[in-house]
Amino acid sequence: MSGPHVIRGSVVLPESELLWRFSRSSGPGGQHVNTSDTQVELRFDLARTEALPEVWKERALERLGKRLVDGVVTVRASEHRSQWRNRETAAVRLAALLAEATAPPPRPRKARKVPRGINERRLREKKQKSERKRGRSGRDWT
Repeated sequence: MSGPHVIRGSVVLPESELLWRFSRSSGPGGQHVNTSDTQVELRFDLARTEALPEVWKERALERLGKRLVDGVVTVRASEHRSQWRNRETAAVRLAALLAEATAPPPRPRKARKVPRGINERRLREKKQKSERKRGRSGRDWT
């Protein structure tokens, strides 16, 4: 692998907690595709990991709930013809997925009063549109 895959800050995916599985991939490759296991399946036990802070782990378990099977998140990669590149792709995807899932929630939106000018413009445009449509219904309009 090309080094540690950082989730965010100093938190890194530990290589010891990653489970790799390889299988034959569909797609391009000619004779080579029949003999090599280039598709990569990367599994990470999110429920039992010690690498993530407890708050991040809870947040990720909640956000990735439908994607998890017994607390394990799985990522597949088979775009490339080489196993090495598919391994890289799967690891980067997993790190990005975990970074997104552990991100802090957005700040709540504060309700603001709609500016008077925006409301006036909306009503003016609405009136112009109705006048235009009313003008189309005349008898001499063809």
